[in-house]
Amino acid sequence: PPSSQNKKKTKNTEKMVLYIIGLGLGDEKDVTVRGYELIKSADLVFLEAYTSILCIDKTKLEEYYGKSITVADRNFVECEADQIYLPAKTKKVALLIVGDPVCATTHTDIIIRAKEEGVP
Repeated sequence: PPSSQNKKKTKNTEKMVLYIIGLGLGDEKDVTVRGYELIKSADLVFLEAYTSILCIDKTKLEEYYGKSITVADRNFVECEADQIYLPAKTKKVALLIVGDPVCATTHTDIIIRAKEEGVP
C-alpha cells in the first residue's frame, strides 16, 4: 500500500452545472434514478410551472427529494431566467421540467442563454 507521504493531494474538480431534468408526467416518482440523484446533489432546485402542469403539489416533490423547490412561473421563466442559470456558475442548479425537458422552446432558450454565459 502507498504510504501517506506519497499520496497526491487531489484537487476538487467538481463542476458547477445547470441540470435540466425531466420529471415525467405523473408524480414525484416518475423521475429517472439519475435525475433523482442530481436533484439530491443540487444546491438550488427550480420547478418550471409554465409549459406544463404537474398533477401533484410542490410539497410532495420537496418531501420526496428532500429539497426546497422554487416555483418558476411564466414571468420568472421568460423574464428572470438568469436567476436560474447564472447561479450555476458557482453552484449545482437543477431545473425540473414536467415531461420532456427539451420539447418547449422556453427550455431550449434557457439552455442557449446558459451556454452563452459559460454555464456548463
